[in-house]
Formats: sequence, C-alpha cells, structure tokens
Amino acid sequence: MTATPDSAMPHAAENRVIEPLYAEILRRNQGEKEFHQAVREVLETLGPVLAQRPEFVDARIIERICEPERQLIFRVPWSDDSGDIHVNRGFRVEFSSSLGPYKGGLRFHPSVNLGIVKFLGFEQIFKNALTGMPIGGGKGGSDFDPKGRSDAEIMRFCQSFMTELHRHLGEYTDVPAGDIGVGGREIGFLFGQYKRITNRFESGVLTGKGLGWGGALVRTEATGYGCVLFTAEMLRSRGESLEGQRIVVSGSGNVAIYAIEKAQQLGATVVTCSDSDGYVVDEKGIDLALLKEIKEAGRGRVSEYAERRTEATFVPGAGVWDVPCDVALPCATQNELHEADALTLVRNGVKAVAEGANMPTTPEAVRVFQEAGVAFAPGKAANAGGVATSALEMQQNASRDSWTFAHTEERLAEIMRHIHDSCYTTAERYGSPGNYVVGANIAGFELVADAMLAQGLI
Repeated sequence: MTATPDSAMPHAAENRVIEPLYAEILRRNQGEKEFHQAVREVLETLGPVLAQRPEFVDARIIERICEPERQLIFRVPWSDDSGDIHVNRGFRVEFSSSLGPYKGGLRFHPSVNLGIVKFLGFEQIFKNALTGMPIGGGKGGSDFDPKGRSDAEIMRFCQSFMTELHRHLGEYTDVPAGDIGVGGREIGFLFGQYKRITNRFESGVLTGKGLGWGGALVRTEATGYGCVLFTAEMLRSRGESLEGQRIVVSGSGNVAIYAIEKAQQLGATVVTCSDSDGYVVDEKGIDLALLKEIKEAGRGRVSEYAERRTEATFVPGAGVWDVPCDVALPCATQNELHEADALTLVRNGVKAVAEGANMPTTPEAVRVFQEAGVAFAPGKAANAGGVATSALEMQQNASRDSWTFAHTEERLAEIMRHIHDSCYTTAERYGSPGNYVVGANIAGFELVADAMLAQGLI
C-alpha cells in the first residue's frame, strides 16, 4: 500500500481543528496502520460539518468517537485433534453504543490484530448509523486460522473463545455476527457455548444463526445483495441501470457469490471471481451454480472452476482489475484495489465502483476514481446490507417472529435505498454533489454525534 505518510493527513493543513486531532490519534494508536487509514478517510471529510456545528468541537466529539468505549484482548487456548495445545489471541472492540448495542462481526484469520479490529469497528459505527437501525458499532475476532481444521477443532476453538467473550455479550449490550472465517458453522458453535454457560436461549445475542433456531432469511445473501442494490441506485441517479452492464467482482466468498447472484438477477453479466490463488475470467458470465458448488459445498479453490468449465480461464497470482468492465465490485478484503489498479479500471472505461468488502480501496485509488468522475461507493454505505439484515434478525428474535424471504428482501432494498438517498442528499447539502464518501461519512457522523450530545459526557 502506498498510503499517505502517517505524519501528514491529506488536506489537514486546511483545517486547524482536524490536523492536531489526527496527530494525537496517531500518537495514541501507534503501529495500527489500518485504523489510521480508516480514521483519516473520515476526518478529512468533516471540515464543513465542524464549521457549521461548533458544538461538536466544544464537546470533543471526534476525540471521543475515535476512542473505543471498551477494548477486550484475551487468551484463547484450545487443543487440536492430536491433543497438541495451541494459544490464540481473541479481540472484541466495543466502539460506540450511542445508537444501540454494539453490533459487528467476528473475524477468524491469521492477519487479525488489534489495529485491524479497530479499523473494522470504527467503520462499523458509521455503517450501522447509516442503516437507520438502532445499533451501535463494534468488531472482534481472533488470529486463529480455520483453514484446514476439522469441525471438531473449530468447535473446541469456538467454545474456548466464547467462554471468555460471553461475559461481555447480551442482546442489549453487544451482538456479534460472522465475518471472514466465521460462517454458520462457527456461529452455531459459539451460540451453543453461550447457551450452555448462561443457561439462556437468548436468540438475539448472535446473528447469522441457522434458520431453524432463530436465523433470518436473506442474512446469507444480504451483504452481496445490498452492495449491488446500492450500485443500482448510484447508476439510477445518473440515468442508467445495471441491465446489460459488464461487471468485475473480486473474491469468491459469501459477499462475492451473492453480489454475483443479485447482479445477474438485475440483468448484468459478471465475468470474474477470485481467491488468494488468482482469478477466473468467464466471458459468457460466471456459472453461479458451479461456483456455489465449488466454494460453498466443497470449500474448494476458484482454479477448479476453470478446470470444470472450458469457457473459463484461470489467471494465477493476480487480481481481477486488469479485466475491462463497466462496474467493479471489490468484495475480497481490505486494500486490495490500489492506485495502479484504479488507473487501469478508469482507462478501461469503468463507470461505477462499490465496495462489497471493508475498505478494499486504498485512499489513492479512491482519489483516482473521484477525479475521473467514476461513481464510487465506500463500504460503510455499499456493504451495510449485511448488518442491516442482522438488525432485522434481531427484530424477529425480539418478537419471536419469522419473516418470509420476499418480505425481508424488500426491507433490505428499502434500507439500501435509504442509505443511498441519505448519502446523496448529505453530499449535496455540504457542497460535494455526487461524492458518496463525503455523504456517507457526514451522514453517519451527524447521527452518532447528535446522540452523543444528547446523552451527555459518558
């Protein structure tokens, strides 16, 4: 990543309020480069808000919102199938409860550290606010790697993880969900241990549950669906639709698969998917049934797709951004789309980019898209469908109810339209029409900041 040096935030000299705030955040959170990047991306858009709302400066809202309400780090010991003992590290950063209980996923991946969890939790504050649902922001996880582990090993790890974390959770306190490395299997093991320890079937304490025991329809599809629905709204605001558009998607996990599905339902042609080994190009359009069979049923690699479909080509050790497209959906992981990739996409005529993953686009790449007039949707807006549907799952749990797929999907579509319109109108109101980064950051920030003012100095 060729990021701006930590010592200098872009445009910070233009705002004498924000520059020292950012410098102090760097000093207090040393070495947490992903968190620095997330904070910088928000702060550099807030100058107009602070100028119009000096009460936010007086109440030290930025200093308070950038400091988590609680940060938990704990040991997770577990034994593998051979009886060997392993020790991992667990995290939960409860960032903001101004709008509701902490809400955000758990990520199990070797790359997980405190800085990454804080970046994800910080983004979650504003993402959750944008949904209009009563949920605060948090995130958690572990540096445990589930890849190659048996179900029994993953169960023992999840039970050890929840044995410590359970004391900090509750449907009115903190409600985790899944993320990378944490799917339905892991949520089941985590919930089972929570129920065992607390002696309560507290459905609302975890989301992403199985459909037979408190889960919600559309939750699996929600992040990918929501990303595409937001993209459709961006194009609609420019007088276009998704029908007939050529789309490049990165990733082949849950978000990517269901982004592909919804894009195909809306008449687009998706020609790529990828994983850490490389990417597949299928000019006839991704065969979604085959991809699901390989990734969801077989937990295989995308290279198998090309082996089984002669029309497709597998390109090892590379990203998808060289493939010409009208729309790009980065749905893999943070900082996967760099400045050079953005320049290539612009040169090849991309019209819209929407982040299905969390912060997959570097700041330099975002500027390339904005300067070229490409419609760009940040993840806190475009991938909010997942957490929005988690909140819908919480609603169903609270009322002991179960909604149909069609009803839940319509609620999701309404929420994504609301998020788009809120970002669009806020950007216009603050003099940056068409800038969804500005719109998303300010709209989310104002909601949280107003709640913080109302609730006093806590």
